[in-house]
This record gives sequence, C-alpha cells and structure tokens, in this order.
Amino acid sequence: MEVRDSFFYTKEHEWVKVDENKGIVGITDYASQTLGDITFVEVASVGKDVSQFGYLGTIESVKAASDIFSPVSGKVIEVNEKATVSPEIINTSPYTDGWLAIIEMSASDEVKNLMTAEQYKEYIKNL
Repeated sequence: MEVRDSFFYTKEHEWVKVDENKGIVGITDYASQTLGDITFVEVASVGKDVSQFGYLGTIESVKAASDIFSPVSGKVIEVNEKATVSPEIINTSPYTDGWLAIIEMSASDEVKNLMTAEQYKEYIKNL
C-alpha cells in the first residue's frame, strides 16, 4: 500500500495535500484497493461548503458504495472531472490523477485532527 509522506489522512481513508490555503483531496491507495474496481464517483459541486469529516461525496465499486468525507473544512473550488467521467483512474492513480476535489480551506489548523503518513501506516497495519 502506497502512503504519501507529505499528505494527511483520515480514519475513513481520505487524504489531503495542503498547498497554502488549498487542500487537494482524494481517497487512499488502501481504500481504492479495498473497494475494488471503482465504477462511479460523485463529489460535492463547486461552491459547496463542506465541514471537516462531513459529507463530500459518494464512491461506488463492484463491491460496495461508500460515502466520502472531507478531511478539511472549506469551499469546494474545483472537482476533478477526469475522476467523475473515468472513475477507474482512482484505482490506478489515487494520489495523482485520481484526486477528487480541491477545497479552499477555512481553518488550516484542522490538519492537527488528521494522521500523518507514519500514523496512517500504523493505523492500516491493524485493520
């Protein structure tokens, strides 16, 4: 399972990469492998306000459907259309081409509520 060092993680297997006041959000490699072949993804529309750990969207695979939760609070300023049109990209590239949304963060200190890469690696070892 790939884990990126510069990212922060939730217990529900979302990640965020922080760039100044913006957070690029996606699901982890662990989540994409656990779900299996992803067939559908829907993300909150541009302009929508989201709360940390609040609903951000839905993802479906051949195995299950799951909610996606936002790792940070703020306003959705971009949605990855490539992932919504070709959701299988999330399976092959969850940390680069398969990102889901960019959120203009309203409280950058919220990352303290998330796991670092090392903490996330330990967390998934015990699942």
